[in-house]
Formats: sequence, C-alpha cells, structure tokens
Amino acid sequence: MKDDFAKGLAAGDVSAYRRVYDQYGPALYRTAIGMLGSSADAEDAVQDVFVAMVGARGRLEQVANMKAYLFASMRHTVMNTQRRRRRAATGLDQAEAPAGPSVADRDEADRLWDTVARLPTAQREVVALKIKGELTFREIGLVCGVSTNTAASRYRYALAKLKQMLETDPC
Repeated sequence: MKDDFAKGLAAGDVSAYRRVYDQYGPALYRTAIGMLGSSADAEDAVQDVFVAMVGARGRLEQVANMKAYLFASMRHTVMNTQRRRRRAATGLDQAEAPAGPSVADRDEADRLWDTVARLPTAQREVVALKIKGELTFREIGLVCGVSTNTAASRYRYALAKLKQMLETDPC
C-alpha cells in the first residue's frame, strides 16, 4: 500500500507538500535538534529534507510510509551535517573550542539533552527519533536500517546509560 501523500507529491501538488510539512515538519525539527543540538542546524536539516523531497518527486509515488521516508532522509542529512562538523573541527585544538554555558545555568530539559548528546551515536539517534520524532520502534528500525528489536534495545541501553550518567553527574 502506498502512502496517501505520495501520489500528490509525485504529481508536484503544492498543497500535498504543505500538508506533509504541516504534519511532519515539527517532529522532524524536534528530532533534528535532539540529534544536532543546534536550532539553526536543525532548521537547515529540515529544509534540506524537503528540498531533496522535491528533487526526488518522481520516485515519491513508490513510498509506502512517508513518515519513515522523511525521518530516514532527515537522519541522512543529520549524518552529513555531523560529518561536515567533524571535518571542520579536525584542525582545531580542543583548548580552542568555545566553552558552552555551564550545566548549572541550564534548566533540566537542557541538562538532559546535553547528556543525551554524550551517548554513542546509534543510541542518541534512537532516543531523538523516539522522543522528539515520536516514531515507533518499527519506524525507527526502518529509518536506521535495523530490526525493531535492535531499535528497542538501543533505546533501552540509552536509557540505562542516561540514568547512570545523570546519577554520576548530579548538577
């Protein structure tokens, strides 16, 4: 079964793009912030997803799950952004990196997402997709190219690691 939006998107129907953006844009943005830690980078990532979707419109009619398709595209965009960041930072000494605001100055939500940012990439991805993107483990598995059980396991491991990290750093 093809996605309900796919036919309109493939035909270039502007209202179909608007409906897809209205339905999925906010969750994509929240997830991108969770993965990138930057509002500006998250905005760019979501914009890149929708620009790429317009470029791929001829293939969109084949999309069976638009939500999974969009989050997979966003994940790819985030990974490219992270790769660019690493390349840009390779010439910098750690001491030259600007210090962020102290944990004590942030509210609890910021503290939690700062801690999430320290998780291994695969775990951080699953947490962002689950919490910010509101995806099911099945959808996360589709997005990340892993089984539903692997997605759920990564989430469980991430929660256990977060608990440990927050207990050892009680600021």
